[in-house]
Amino acid sequence: MTEKIFTRNFHLADSHTLTRYRAQGGYTALPKAFGMEPAAITEEVKKANLRGLGGAAFPTGVKWGFIPKGSTAPKYLVINADEGEPGTFKDRYLMERDPHALIEGMVIAARAIGSHTGFVYIRGEYVKPWRILDGAVKEAYAAGLLGKNIQGSGFDFDVVLHRGAGAYICGEETGLLSSLEGKKGWPKIKPPFPAIKGAFGHPTHVNNVETIRAVPHIIHRGAAWFASLGTKSQGGTRLYSVSGHVVTPGVVEAPVSITLRQLIYDRCGGIRGGKKLKAVVPGGSSAAILTPDEIDIQMDVEGPKSKGSMIGSAGIIVMDETVSIPGALMVVARFYAHESCGQCTPCRESTGWIYKMSRRIVEGKGRKEDLDTILDVAKRGAGTTICAFYDGAVGPYISYIEKFRAEFEDLIRNTTHA
Repeated sequence: MTEKIFTRNFHLADSHTLTRYRAQGGYTALPKAFGMEPAAITEEVKKANLRGLGGAAFPTGVKWGFIPKGSTAPKYLVINADEGEPGTFKDRYLMERDPHALIEGMVIAARAIGSHTGFVYIRGEYVKPWRILDGAVKEAYAAGLLGKNIQGSGFDFDVVLHRGAGAYICGEETGLLSSLEGKKGWPKIKPPFPAIKGAFGHPTHVNNVETIRAVPHIIHRGAAWFASLGTKSQGGTRLYSVSGHVVTPGVVEAPVSITLRQLIYDRCGGIRGGKKLKAVVPGGSSAAILTPDEIDIQMDVEGPKSKGSMIGSAGIIVMDETVSIPGALMVVARFYAHESCGQCTPCRESTGWIYKMSRRIVEGKGRKEDLDTILDVAKRGAGTTICAFYDGAVGPYISYIEKFRAEFEDLIRNTTHA
């Protein structure tokens, strides 16, 4: 039976309140963290093998260490709660059902990096999560868990909630910081990296909601315990957003050692209606698609990578035998064409043209050379842009065609050209 970390309070009707969070052992890690040196907190997170759970999967403790030592400039902690990756919806539940865990994690992380101001950049469409988190922040201030001299520790920390305006590109950390500063949400060239020059020109650390949510447990129960729950490459459990053609879709908490097959068939009841599995997206729409013979992989950082995909945000999209892969590619391509910020020519132009070509194929007007054109354009543009948006779009462009080319060719061959 999986030990619940992230979802342990989800079944409680008042789990979002300070009273319930404390009754369940909440805010017990905070005094322990105040008794530790900041470097010791960071070292504990490193030993826990906590990886970023928003997409990049970078080692969290290592990332904290990038903040310059001895700098007298203000340092900011920014929580990426934008969660715009299609197929991903786990951070929403963390903010709705256990917001104080995020707040406690923020205070501990802030002490580790020497920050006294934190921002939560929350997706504009997330009205209910924002209202609940806002209420939790107010409760924390009233209880002396935020603000000046928290719990008599001498440590000050303030939290500011900032609502986005619905742009997918603001899930990229430098685009998010541009938006936070009141500018157009365009990504910035790196270096300098946010740890050196981030929000408002000062050292900034950006982490995902789920990642910071794990920190209180690591401090309270120890790095060795958290690391033991996972694999050699990644510690702990994580939340998997499972959608599509499964019997019981939803958010599943499981150790990262679980396989994709186990998630689909054991935890989510298998393919609904007795149909056959056709394809799976393992890490949100940016992840390369997998075929049924590629699902016997662990769902940590290394598992999907071994099949040419990525764990990303762990948004698992399951497709049964009724799904048109050309149609699915058109939907994904339409999304990326719409959400490209337009700053970089390869991304701005290629996403638009690839959507037009994929739509043409689906509408029965495709040409046999379209498939090679899409693959050529996708591969030429990879690695040429300021941020990783286009590199993410390339994953589905290439994998859908390369793994299901016969289906695309049949559609082109058997439809009437206009």
